Amino acid sequence: MAVKNDMTADFLRSAFGGESMAHMRYLIWGDMAEKEGFPNIKRLFEAIAYAEWAHADNHFRELGERKGGADVTAGAVFGTGKTVDHLQGAIDGELHEVNQMYPVFLEVARFQNEKGAERAFHFALEAEKIHADLFKKAQDQAKLGKDMELGAVHVCPVCGYTVAGDAPDVCPVCGAKKERFKVF
Repeated sequence: MAVKNDMTADFLRSAFGGESMAHMRYLIWGDMAEKEGFPNIKRLFEAIAYAEWAHADNHFRELGERKGGADVTAGAVFGTGKTVDHLQGAIDGELHEVNQMYPVFLEVARFQNEKGAERAFHFALEAEKIHADLFKKAQDQAKLGKDMELGAVHVCPVCGYTVAGDAPDVCPVCGAKKERFKVF
């Protein structure tokens, strides 16, 4: 079933575009981090890139068979530089989604009774909060010229919930079982 309301459909398309760009940007920045001597920060970028893919996938699927194009304005950082700068761009992008974008998209989906879009926006919002924190921890170490200490990173393929360390038995955001988590 496709989303019914134009505004929610536009927000889904916009979120899909933003998450897709974040996915690619993080993969590129991860490769650059590795070249700079930060293999764990690379893994963090890869894990969160996968979470962004999960968000984009959810948004795309919620559009269903609804046709229409969308111009996506990229509000995020483009370009290359040092890993510390890339991490700041990632932090800024995640915080924009947490503080500006997803709260608005979520409220509109609720108002328009678009349950699937509401779920997709909620999943992304909760994961982005964690991503901003993880990127900040990585940046704190990179500023010291050090790679972050990082064990396994687990990402829920359903909602993008991301945890450094052991995966929970059940995802606290969507309820997916531990066995479904992807490990980085």
